[in-house]
Amino acid sequence: MEKENSIEFKVYGRRALFSDPLTRTGGEKFTYPVPTYQALKGITESIYWKPTFVWHIDSVRVMKQIQTESQGMRPVDYGGGNTLSIYTYLKDVEYRVRAHFEWNENRPDMADDRNENKHFFIAQRMLKRGGRRDIFLGTRECQGYVEPCGFEEGEGAYDDVPELVFGLMVHGFTYPDEAVREEEKGKLTARFWNPVMERGVIHFARPEDCQKRRVLRQMEMKQFTGDHFSNAEELYEEVK
Repeated sequence: MEKENSIEFKVYGRRALFSDPLTRTGGEKFTYPVPTYQALKGITESIYWKPTFVWHIDSVRVMKQIQTESQGMRPVDYGGGNTLSIYTYLKDVEYRVRAHFEWNENRPDMADDRNENKHFFIAQRMLKRGGRRDIFLGTRECQGYVEPCGFEEGEGAYDDVPELVFGLMVHGFTYPDEAVREEEKGKLTARFWNPVMERGVIHFARPEDCQKRRVLRQMEMKQFTGDHFSNAEELYEEVK
């Protein structure tokens, strides 16, 4: 790939829930204080995604003060009766995100679709339109919104804070079609890391560089056929 193919955008919403999996076993959910790599990757894929390439999240900048609020929820109890759970959300969130895409080397069958310029310009156009799919901040009940914005623009709540350490957090999941490590191909793998925020910015480790990993199960790579796939040339004409 010859170019950086990087995009920068603002994502914001009334609330967010980047779930800590340790709090979900009892039916209740508690958010991490900052978004995970996987959540931001999902947001970027909602702006524009093709199996031809993989989005990599480079950095996130926390713009507003980290605040939480709790709400009583009644999730579906398939055993009958009433169940009350407490969900703890982040309140009034805004982030700046910097991301870039790279070709998915696990998809040699899509080599003909590797048109850097077309994919980059489509991504830029979809960002200006607020994304190709709905944006969610960690979970479906947390609606988000995206728009183009420079990563360094504006004043953030933590610009003057030298360092904040968040401890062990989920980084994301490696699916078979994006696996780089040979031992993880054909498997679903969870990744963990220890993020550090410096003056409001978290620089993410690349997925393959996360040292704490756990294979969850075997999984086959998803296949795409001609009926479910449009190449960059077709999409470029559609979104002009």
